[in-house]
Amino acid sequence: MRVKDLQEDELQFFYSTYLKTLDEQEELKSALLKGRKSIEDLVHGLTDEQLLLSYGEGKWTVAEVLVHIIDTERVFQYRAFRISRNDKTPLPGFDHNIFVLESKANQRTKEDILAEYLNVRDASISLFDAMQDENLRRVGTASGIPWSVAALGLVISGHQKHHENILQERYFN
Repeated sequence: MRVKDLQEDELQFFYSTYLKTLDEQEELKSALLKGRKSIEDLVHGLTDEQLLLSYGEGKWTVAEVLVHIIDTERVFQYRAFRISRNDKTPLPGFDHNIFVLESKANQRTKEDILAEYLNVRDASISLFDAMQDENLRRVGTASGIPWSVAALGLVISGHQKHHENILQERYFN
């Protein structure tokens, strides 16, 4: 499944911001694998001081951005799992700002954050890899809007890429 394969009813416009960071031709699994390598390289290159860097008053630190990526992937992965199994229960939203505050990301090491990221990403890769086209095309409701399983997987990758771009533009330049 690729970004170009998504239909208009598979996600809301807001999330297209994330999809625009991806190559329309790239397959879902490839995007997940590429993102895995990208974060691994990014974290390995960070110093302890950079982990706590923020580009402005009240803005998240690099550690908080990384944990936000993990938290969001975990939530979207769970949504994809439920919808792929044909669960019709509308799924709630989540407050990413509370998640970041409660994560205590700034008290964690880069090795700890990376280990958690790799575990979550590997679980996503395994989840989506096991799905057939029928499962990827299923649509359910999360945060009050329709989502296909494929759109959730691609938004996981695009959301990460979006935040990597912000890290490069606002934190490391």
